[in-house]
Amino acid sequence: MTTNSNDFSALSLPAHVLANLTQLGYLQMTAIQAASLPVALLGKDLIAQAKTGSGKTAAFALALLANLNARRFAVQAMVLCPTRELADQVATEIRRLARAEENIKVVTLCGGVALRGQVASLEHGAHIVVGTPGRIMDHLGRGNLNLEAMNTLVLDEADRMLDMGFFEDICVVAKQCPKERQTLLFSATYPEGIAKISQQFMKSPQTITVQAQHEKSKIRQRWYEVADSDHDEARLESVAKLLNHFRPASTLAFCNTKSQCRALVSYLKDHGFSALALFGELEQRERDQVLVQFSNRSCSVLVATDVAARGLDIAQLEMVINVDVTPDAEVHIHRIGRTGRADQEGWAMSLASMDEMGSVGKIEQLQKAESEWHKLSELTPASQEPLLPPMVTLQIVGGRKEKIRAGDVLGALTGDAGFTREQVGKINVNEFSTYVAVDRAIASEAQQKLSFGKVKGKSVKVRFMDEA
Repeated sequence: MTTNSNDFSALSLPAHVLANLTQLGYLQMTAIQAASLPVALLGKDLIAQAKTGSGKTAAFALALLANLNARRFAVQAMVLCPTRELADQVATEIRRLARAEENIKVVTLCGGVALRGQVASLEHGAHIVVGTPGRIMDHLGRGNLNLEAMNTLVLDEADRMLDMGFFEDICVVAKQCPKERQTLLFSATYPEGIAKISQQFMKSPQTITVQAQHEKSKIRQRWYEVADSDHDEARLESVAKLLNHFRPASTLAFCNTKSQCRALVSYLKDHGFSALALFGELEQRERDQVLVQFSNRSCSVLVATDVAARGLDIAQLEMVINVDVTPDAEVHIHRIGRTGRADQEGWAMSLASMDEMGSVGKIEQLQKAESEWHKLSELTPASQEPLLPPMVTLQIVGGRKEKIRAGDVLGALTGDAGFTREQVGKINVNEFSTYVAVDRAIASEAQQKLSFGKVKGKSVKVRFMDEA
């Protein structure tokens, strides 16, 4: 039997690891996996340039798991991430990839969550720690985290950690790691801070770049010229025209500033759209609620800055709108790559004024293609009905603390309440709250039936999540 060089079986991985990869549907390596895994599995330091959604988590996870001794109950690997959402995604993925090993414990250490529970998790022992730099620094300062046995340090989405001002924190953490270790750095772009990190904390790293391009057939790009960027109202109106013309169920709109985010959300809400904002100053609880509503399809438009949207991986995103052109061409590629994932197609719409044409030119150079321009006058409303999301989110007071699981909520809705499985969407169970998406047509009835019924044998309070 011949082995394709892009098959995972071409790597020096144990049979049980390969069997688990096949079970998980990992059959062929992505470009970044094929380029970085052979180097990482040799124990070499690595700087890999690759975008979100390129399969980079598996690239570093398989390398750190290969270095792990499951019988040694000590922290042997640490992954630093810019946001709590990304840390959660990474930890989940590592757990899936580690299923074939002995009982490997992964602990997430991020801000916005009580320290006490994290301290207890560390006291019970952990093999792998995934977290944000500030919170990991906090645990190191308090003596809760022992890194003596650590052999692999991963810096994931290093460019965004630098954007968010984590350079000093990364330095503090890296200095407390053993000198004899492997360091793997992954980044979508290559700002100067990365060269500083590699000089200070890496040993002759190999640099791998996977071209940040997308399959042209999957993402359909269009550009629309708007009046000069001073005329914000015209730009906001253009976003509403795009939404009414194409009527996407799920849209991520990028703005360059927080104030532009706020202005767009306010404008869209005033014009009957379901829209929420995501930017740096939101408290963790608010951020979690925004992401729950967008990812479960009960909010049509998420308006975000680049830094705030980092690490988001939203399935079935139908459209990306660049409300402002980013001056960094690679960030543009990164933005539009959120749509057209897997076997789906997506739209990428960009608004640009004459004073942004220099940035448009840089994007054309990087994409090696001319932009396709259309007139705003071509956009006409496809319906007089407001563009409402297909789902509505119900918030149940009670979560993991009350031992509620997703299956309990699904059971309550499809059992006594009498709804079908298809009418129930995503269920998110947090520490103190549970969020369930239900079909818009049954939302009021579902809220009443849950309120008067029982979840896990107990009465619960249920309210509609308002998009405040």
